[in-house]
Amino acid sequence: MNTLAYLIYGCITGFVTIWVGWIFYRNGRAFILYLLQNNALLTDAINRLLLTGYYLLNLGYAAVMISTWERVESWTGLLTSVTVMTGRIILTLAFIHYCNMAAIYYIGKKQQSIPHS
Repeated sequence: MNTLAYLIYGCITGFVTIWVGWIFYRNGRAFILYLLQNNALLTDAINRLLLTGYYLLNLGYAAVMISTWERVESWTGLLTSVTVMTGRIILTLAFIHYCNMAAIYYIGKKQQSIPHS
C-alpha cells in the first residue's frame, strides 16, 4: 500500500507545487519589478531563478518526506498518511511564502528610507 500512497502523494504534491509556483511566478513579478526600480530584464531573470529554486526546494522536501514514511497497512492508514504528508508540504509552502513576503516588505521599506539621487 505504500506504493499507492507514494503515487497519490506525488501527484498531489506535484500539482500543488507547480500550481502555487506558477501563481508566485506570475504575481510576484510586480513586487520584484518594484524593488528593482522597473528593471524588467533583471526582474524576469530573478523571477525565473526564484521559480527554479522554489521547485527544487519543494520537490526535494517532498522526496525527503517519503523517506520518513511509516508502513501503511490499511486504507485508513493510507488516507491518514497522505493527508498528514500533504499537510506538511502545504504548511511548509505557506511558511516559506510568508518569509519571502516579509523579506520583500523589509527590502521595500529599506529602499524607501534611502534617499535616491
